[in-house]
Amino acid sequence: MMRDDGCDVFHLHPGKVAALKRGLMADGSVAALAETFKLLGDATRVRILDALSRSELCVCDIARLVGLTESAVSHQLRLLRGMRVVRQRRDGRMVFYSLDDQHVVRLFEQGLEHVEERRDARASGVGPVGPRERSEQARPASRAKETTRKRA
Repeated sequence: MMRDDGCDVFHLHPGKVAALKRGLMADGSVAALAETFKLLGDATRVRILDALSRSELCVCDIARLVGLTESAVSHQLRLLRGMRVVRQRRDGRMVFYSLDDQHVVRLFEQGLEHVEERRDARASGVGPVGPRERSEQARPASRAKETTRKRA
């Protein structure tokens, strides 16, 4: 019987596991990356980042674009600045905000590309193809039917 959450047969690859374990991220990097993704997990902040990905803006303009108060926008910008996702530039009494660097721009663009591809795939009825579907597509039709019968 096939289980979706584990191996049918226990078989450990100690060399492979040891090699991979040496290359895993350090705890500090894991925590920082998780915090960054948590920060990006808020719709208001995503709207602000969307606006800033298009142009450098002041708090007043961001507030008008995303439909929030200047105070609410300032609070969100403080969080984003603290995680080095956005930066500020002072010009006299005005403060302008932009995405911090190209890494943030790419992260935002790739995240958007990912969700749009998934949305488009669902809309077309194709759906994203996972590893199990890929392996079944690669099998001859008779084997794929056999596997389907066994699962049923």
